[in-house]
Amino acid sequence: MKSIIVSMVAAAGLIIAGSALAVDMPAEGKAKCGACHAVDKKVVGPSFMDVSAKYKGDKEAASKIAANVTKGGAFGWKLGSMPAKGMGANDAEIKSMSEFIAGLAK
Repeated sequence: MKSIIVSMVAAAGLIIAGSALAVDMPAEGKAKCGACHAVDKKVVGPSFMDVSAKYKGDKEAASKIAANVTKGGAFGWKLGSMPAKGMGANDAEIKSMSEFIAGLAK
């Protein structure tokens, strides 16, 4: 009986911790980036968490990410090359998503 209670408490703790860490991708990210990227796992390209970690502590992170997305390329990930502006994202969408990605490291 004790082990069942301990297991239930541990499972509840994991559920609460998982929901506190869950971050949902903004709508423009799902539409323009979601085919190749996810917030927390590598798909075709790196996860947004990995991109954010790469720029952690860099005050220019959002603008550097935006510049890379705008011009396209591999950016040293060795995962292939992203086309310029991804799936046709406009400048406002790129700026918004770049700020979102950069903010994940905080």
